[in-house]
Amino acid sequence: MSTDPNTDHNFDPAILDKLKQLQEKYAAMGQDLSSYLDGLLYADYRTYWDLIHLDTLLSLQRPQTPFHDEVVFIVYHQITELYFKLTLHEFELMSQQAREGVLTDGVLLERVRRVNRYFEALTTSFDIMVDGMNPKEFMKFRMSLLPASGFQSVQYRKIEVCSTTLDRIVHHNLRDQYEDYGLEDVPELMSHLYWREGAVELQSGAKTLTLKQFEAKYDDELERLARTMHACNVRVLARNLPGGGSAELVAALRWLDINVNVNWPLAHYKSAVRYLHKDPVDIAATGGTNWQKYLPPRFQKRIFFPEHWSAQELEEWGKGWVLKEVFGQDS
Repeated sequence: MSTDPNTDHNFDPAILDKLKQLQEKYAAMGQDLSSYLDGLLYADYRTYWDLIHLDTLLSLQRPQTPFHDEVVFIVYHQITELYFKLTLHEFELMSQQAREGVLTDGVLLERVRRVNRYFEALTTSFDIMVDGMNPKEFMKFRMSLLPASGFQSVQYRKIEVCSTTLDRIVHHNLRDQYEDYGLEDVPELMSHLYWREGAVELQSGAKTLTLKQFEAKYDDELERLARTMHACNVRVLARNLPGGGSAELVAALRWLDINVNVNWPLAHYKSAVRYLHKDPVDIAATGGTNWQKYLPPRFQKRIFFPEHWSAQELEEWGKGWVLKEVFGQDS
């Protein structure tokens, strides 16, 4: 038997090579590999329920009423926020790669395609909300949740800020005015974002509590994000590519526009039409948001990448979806 501590024929050479690499890694940080190996030796095997914190996850549904469908409502919104988190995870990598100078057309295309898949999953699953709850139950338990509203999803606002330049998400009457804004103009544009008019009282124009709560909690955070993304939002990144990006990338950007600014809000609109009255004054169940003026794309015309749409497409933004899905007509 060999007494040379550096020789052990019982070990696969690949294992020994990995141990050497680990020793070099920890030595570079002034750490002792043996201590870390002890930790690995004594640690328990990972389980699925621990990996995803299943017990914690399943404890986060806390209905306020005894109505069965409130759990459906809560779980679906939690699923939505997790998909939003995945979307922002992709945007964060895009901006990091741009700062490192390694963002190519192909890399950006992959990130955008991932985001599109997340939104496709969300939109196609929205029938859980449209058809999966009892309307009478919904109207009862929904009132116990006021003034909370999906309007208050900060992750959705972050997705908008990361997707395009701020001039594209201010009120539509101001977009031409702010087209050439600079970093120093960010606070002013933030005060005119389109959604700030989506939760005001119809008669007085005063802010609803839903909006006041949201602004108090998130305004500073959103402005910091807007500054960070000023030079590395998706629209800017695509425009900085040779020729504005490949045909494949342009197609993916167009689909991102449709997913975020047409399909997703109109899936909500379809749900609201089913559960809420059509009188614009009757908006209490949405936390005070005037959903009939706020959700339809034809009113706000939120379009992240207008350079990739024809004049007719811009003019008829969202029209085909509404005719087909809400009124049952062919576009």
